[in-house]
Amino acid sequence: MNEQIWQKDASVSLVIRSDFTHPQEWDEIQSAIAEPQTYDKFTAMVEFVDDLADEGLTTPQLLELMPSDVDHSVAFLVDSLTLTHPHRPILVINLYDGSEDEDDGEEPQYGATFRVVPSEMWSVQNNLALSNMDWNDFAESVDDDGIFRGFR
Repeated sequence: MNEQIWQKDASVSLVIRSDFTHPQEWDEIQSAIAEPQTYDKFTAMVEFVDDLADEGLTTPQLLELMPSDVDHSVAFLVDSLTLTHPHRPILVINLYDGSEDEDDGEEPQYGATFRVVPSEMWSVQNNLALSNMDWNDFAESVDDDGIFRGFR
């Protein structure tokens, strides 16, 4: 993984491709993520990372490879489950280490994950990158299968 990709503005999240066996599905995922939300036309502020060096990348590997000075709160991983599941759930990875906060509230664990459907990715990305909402707001609103499909 190229360390320079992490030097982007922290309000822009990375969508990292780790499966290279489904090229058509990868193209469809990118289009679905970039599609503006219907009502207010919000979109996820992302940069797509399409590098064969990331083939098979897992959450622990991503956390290990990430530079220590990264200021991003979240990253998205498009893995084989994303590309083969009918709802295309993208893995959301918490990059924020709240252990330094003095707040007594329960902070999400660094490296915690849940999945999000592409049509709701704008909400997760926008709100977590800009600190409008907390990780737990989304993680506690996933369906029984661990996928966030929006607030109901």
